[in-house]
Amino acid sequence: MIELIQLSLQRGKNLLLERVDLRVHPGQKVGLIGANGCGKSSLFQLLLSGLHVDGGDLRIPAGWQIAHMAQEVAVLDRSAVDYVLDGDAELRQLQQAISVAEQSDDPARLGELHAQLDNIGGYSADARARQLLHGLGFSDAELGRPVADFSGGWRIRLNLAQALMCRSDLLLLDEPTNHLDLDATLWLEQWLISYPGTLMLISHDRDFLDRVVTHIAHLEQRQLTLYRGNYSAFERARAERLAQQQSAFQKQQQRVAEIESFVRRFKAKASKAKQAQSRIKELERMELIAPAHVDSPFSFRFSAADKVSTPLLSLRHAALGYAGATVIDSCTLSLQPDQRIGLLGPNGAGKSTLIKTLMGELALLSGERNEGANLRVGYFAQHQLEALDLDASPLLHLQRMAPNVSDQQLRDFVGSFGFHGDDALDPVRHFSGGEKARLALALIAWQKPNLLLMDEPTNHLDLEVRHALTLALQGFPGTLILVSHDRHLLRNCVDEFLLVCDGQVQPFDGDLDDYARWLSERNRQLDAASASDNGEEQRQGESAQARKERKRQDAERRKQLSPLRKRVTTLESRLDQLHQQQSALEQRLADSALYSDEQKHTLRQLLDEQTRLSREAEQVEEQWLAGCEELELLEAALKESP
Repeated sequence: MIELIQLSLQRGKNLLLERVDLRVHPGQKVGLIGANGCGKSSLFQLLLSGLHVDGGDLRIPAGWQIAHMAQEVAVLDRSAVDYVLDGDAELRQLQQAISVAEQSDDPARLGELHAQLDNIGGYSADARARQLLHGLGFSDAELGRPVADFSGGWRIRLNLAQALMCRSDLLLLDEPTNHLDLDATLWLEQWLISYPGTLMLISHDRDFLDRVVTHIAHLEQRQLTLYRGNYSAFERARAERLAQQQSAFQKQQQRVAEIESFVRRFKAKASKAKQAQSRIKELERMELIAPAHVDSPFSFRFSAADKVSTPLLSLRHAALGYAGATVIDSCTLSLQPDQRIGLLGPNGAGKSTLIKTLMGELALLSGERNEGANLRVGYFAQHQLEALDLDASPLLHLQRMAPNVSDQQLRDFVGSFGFHGDDALDPVRHFSGGEKARLALALIAWQKPNLLLMDEPTNHLDLEVRHALTLALQGFPGTLILVSHDRHLLRNCVDEFLLVCDGQVQPFDGDLDDYARWLSERNRQLDAASASDNGEEQRQGESAQARKERKRQDAERRKQLSPLRKRVTTLESRLDQLHQQQSALEQRLADSALYSDEQKHTLRQLLDEQTRLSREAEQVEEQWLAGCEELELLEAALKESP
């Protein structure tokens, strides 16, 4: 168990944690949330012994193996797969010891070391590393490339794979989805759900938190509060807590006003002096309750140009890509006013290529591109953050775009994006990634586009800014094209999806859950095709003894099929029951009357039941998915057997 006991932590002049208590039990998955700069990453550094406590005590079980995701990667000549294998320190130590034993010709020592290597799964380590890299979006051709060849975002993915490779008791992940696309995020989600150790996760992706964590630790005003359940349960519980706090605050303020009024009226009267002094002492003893509030400095919107064209932009029989490499072929697309489109598709299929082509950054390889007369495009992509003038302030960036607008108007505008007071005058070079992203959004909003192209806009943004961005995009009156791994943003801001896959752009008839199933089935088919190709190569030189063994294995597989099918059916039925119970419970929780003081006990019971159902549903779904995968593998193996 991890324990923080009356712990205080200070960085420079800033007190981040003040007399905090926290207990995290083995196997719990905890989402650590809070505003940027409140101390989340510092708490991770404390757990990694990179910082020391300034008061209180920190206890971590002796012998625990801690894995964490580094935020930077050195430029190395090691291959991607070797870099990931370095995450298993014990594996590397055993491999080094085996090399030494071979050189010294020590067979007894070699036997002992190989047994240890087998015990930790060392012989399958290379396959596990490759599986991790495939899940995070790396192709077979990229596994042997040196780390130095990859861009910064892909190196962060390598760091994530290295952390997952470590056989750890405690896994610390700081914004693991920041540089992932939707496909890799879905894969990581499933991996973490099945992770057997203790997980502490910093994330601003609410859907990701909802599906992965069992608890939320909220860092606010130097205090750390632990809530049971996922992020949605946290929101409800916190709303109840704030409502109770506000009610208590109002009652106390009423009592304070009554006491102060009594003291003013009777302090000078000898007959009432004793009572007045008693009231004064009551005030002095009173522990004042703070008013409940949720700070949110962000309230911005995207306005559209007054004039529009129909269509705004169209592609006709267009080939998209780069010199000598066609990524999307024969694309015909017509963007109409008020359309709200989300782009889906596997990693590398061409989503960003399509957006860059619509923006005009990439010229067509062939075909037609036609712009409406009144087209005004706003474009957000991560590389645009690098194009900001590092020596200019947010205010100066806007002054260059609008030299005739008053400074006060510009200050009010950047203030809605969180740049208040001196922050509006600070050079960009001192900004965090989230602050740069907010500035880029502000510059786009100022231009009043009628076509908004957004490629992963939520990277580096905290939950409050993501919420403000969601509301702004919901209210945007123009046409929106959105690529994002943030499912909450997609679900709340787009009305239709386009699937970019296998060189084509086509409408996707379904929601994000349908896409996750489509993606899983596609990956299964690709794996089956790859296994079939490998199997065909192996069968060409098959001996009589090998054929006999294969037939025996086929018979064993057929014997396993019936009970496995029955188990999968049972799990599927139970999962349906749990989903029905969850839906019924969510309807009950939607009743506003539950959040009154009189219903506090009932609400807590319902929230506990919701957490239990969610946890059981995750476990049953995990078992069901594993059973389906095992069933599919058995059936595929029988089909492939000649």
